[in-house]
Amino acid sequence: MCVYIYILILILSHTGTPGVGKTTLGKELAQRTGLNYVNIGDLAQEGQLYDGYDEEYQCPILDEDRVVDELDEKMVEGGVIVDYHGCDLFPERWFHIIFVLRTDNTQLYTRLESRGYTGKKLQDNIQCEIFQTIYEEAMEAYSQEIVHQLPSNTPEDMERNLEQIVQWIEQWMKDHN
Repeated sequence: MCVYIYILILILSHTGTPGVGKTTLGKELAQRTGLNYVNIGDLAQEGQLYDGYDEEYQCPILDEDRVVDELDEKMVEGGVIVDYHGCDLFPERWFHIIFVLRTDNTQLYTRLESRGYTGKKLQDNIQCEIFQTIYEEAMEAYSQEIVHQLPSNTPEDMERNLEQIVQWIEQWMKDHN
């Protein structure tokens, strides 16, 4: 019997902001579980899945339809961790659980500033965190039972999150074998 498990790890950010630990968490989770890790930013860059360039935010504009088409084959195979800063472009059928990482605004500000974020891009990403934009989008786009928030402020939070998610995966596998 084939068992498929899909996990979406989201961060709260409007433009794919690094800083809350989603990539670190996703990669470490893949290493500990053997699941496949897919970073949507990397996928888009490798396949040039863009639909222009946003001058205001100084970043490429994702061609969401092409991303979904490209990812669909990987999702059919199962065992996928998807790392992205948004969720409303992905079909609900793809995911068994969604984790939204949250970071204290002061820490996030410092992290983004150290990465060179300034002006509107910095402010919009902080506001997105303050107003829980991605969490609310996830709650609207998917069944509320599968959407979970996790704190991501410290290395201890990261380790607790990893342990919690690994435990969830192990239980899910037992329940579906």
